[in-house]
This record gives sequence, structure tokens and C-alpha cells, in this order.
Amino acid sequence: MKNTNKPAYGGQAVVEGVMFGGKHQTVTAIRRKDQSIEYFYLPRKTRPVLQTLKKIPFLRGIIAIVEASGNGAQHLTFSTDRYDVDPSDDGKIQEEKMSKTTLVLSVAALGVLSFIFSKFIFTLVPVFLAALFKPILPGDTVQILIEGLFKLILLLSYIYFISMTPLIKRVFQYHGAEHKVINAYEHNLDLTVENVQSMSRLHYRCGSSFILFTVVVGVIIYMFVAVDPLWVRILNRIALIPVVLGVSFEVLQLTNKMRNIPVLKWLGYPGLWLQLLTTKEPSNDQVEVALASFKELLKVEKQSVDTIEKEKIV
Repeated sequence: MKNTNKPAYGGQAVVEGVMFGGKHQTVTAIRRKDQSIEYFYLPRKTRPVLQTLKKIPFLRGIIAIVEASGNGAQHLTFSTDRYDVDPSDDGKIQEEKMSKTTLVLSVAALGVLSFIFSKFIFTLVPVFLAALFKPILPGDTVQILIEGLFKLILLLSYIYFISMTPLIKRVFQYHGAEHKVINAYEHNLDLTVENVQSMSRLHYRCGSSFILFTVVVGVIIYMFVAVDPLWVRILNRIALIPVVLGVSFEVLQLTNKMRNIPVLKWLGYPGLWLQLLTTKEPSNDQVEVALASFKELLKVEKQSVDTIEKEKIV
């Protein structure tokens, strides 16, 4: 039986590991070259302004995406720096690193910029491809549908081809392990490798579902703005990126809340189908790493909550 009153934890697959995040902390566990498990901790910073913005529907999604991109980039950098390095050579890694402050700022900025860049690519390329068919299929509605079709084909093709590379395939396996751990936790199962492996590798709250929703939501929103001339269409698409992201985030939250309601739960099925590409069945060793990360997160989350409660008493 699923417990819907439990805190909603999220995660992210990294190279040879998994990151999990709670309300106060984020933790990554990776498998090192000597088969040991190493952890990386990154507390969530509380910013009053951002906390206020996160309470505003449609705007909160954009804030969450930017924060996740910046934090996720730091966890990903940790994993790529260390997973294939023998622990005895860790000193060399430290010598080659920049100062901590510079590293955090640069990696966070890189994460945000890479997300924005990829969003521009997947938004604008379909516009130009659809415009090539305008002499044959000139209708505004048809053009928007063709644009959405090209965006979907581009997205699926990109995911499919990168999933064929050995490194990304393993990342997708860890992605599956992440989902299995969360599903086991939400179903009140003992967090063992056997129980986790019995769970589905798909989850309604996954970012993969969010990506697909941006395609569908974009098609609907574009119906209400001008298509001609081409330069106006391009400007509209760029200007509407935050709107599409914000609405898509709300749709993702809605489908997650409705996943136990007959008929309405089908709204989330397209996102789950996409996860058949972005997740792979993990090995027991990979599940072990995911479990180590999640259990460590639960521990440090409890420590953070206890510290906050003590400070309130004082």
C-alpha cells in the first residue's frame, strides 16, 4: 500500500551513482574504482525570496528547474571527477581542482546555461524544420502540429541514440535504480536490494515525463499566438519558453496527484512511456549504490530537522 503522506524525495542519476534530495540536504553515492562507495553532501540553501517564489503556481516550476540544474551539475561533476579514479590518487584530483568557491559558482552556472542552451535548440530547430513544409502545408494549426511532431521526433531520436553509448546506458540503469528505490520507499517496503528490484523502474514524478509534457503543452500554447511571419514565430517561441516550462511543471504535479485515480491516472502514461527509454533495469550492485545514497539522505535529513528543532527551542 502506497503511503501518500510521506515526504516527496527526488533524485538524479549520475555517473556510477545516484543523487537523492530532501527538503534540507542532497546526497550522492557513487561506486569508486575499487568498488567502495563514496558520498558527496550538498545542503540546500534557504533563500527567503526563492522560498516565496516557489509558492507561486507556474513560477515555482521555473525556480525549481534552475535550482535543480545548478545543484545537479555539482553532483554530476563530483561523480565524473572520481568514479574512475583509484582512491589512492585522490590527492591528484584535489591538486587539479579550482578553489571551492570558484568551482561551485562555475559549475552551477554551467548547469543552468547548458539547460537553457538545450531548451533553445529543442525549441527552435523544429520551428525551422516545420517552416520548410509551409509551401505544402501552410495552415497555422498544421504548422504548429508539424512543429510539435518534429520536436517529439528530435527528442526521442536524441534519447535513443545517446542511450546506445555504454556510459549513458549505465547512467540510465542508475536512473532506473533511483526510481525503484523511491517506489519501494513510497510503498512502505523494507529498503533491501530484493524489495527494490521488485519495484517498477518508472515513476510519475520523473523529469523525463516533464520533458515530454513541454512538447504537448507547447503545442497547445502555440495555438494562441501568431505563426507568421517566421521571425515573429521565433520570437514567440523564445518568449514563451518560461510559460511552457511553468505550465508543464504544474501538469507534472497534477498527474502525480492523480496517479491513483482511475481514468485520470492515464494523463501521466505518455511520460511513463518515455521513461522506457530514459531508464534501464539496474543490476543489484547499482541498486546497492542507490540504496546507500537514499539511506544516507534519510540520515542527514533527520539530523538537519533535529538541529532546526533544537535551534527553535534555544
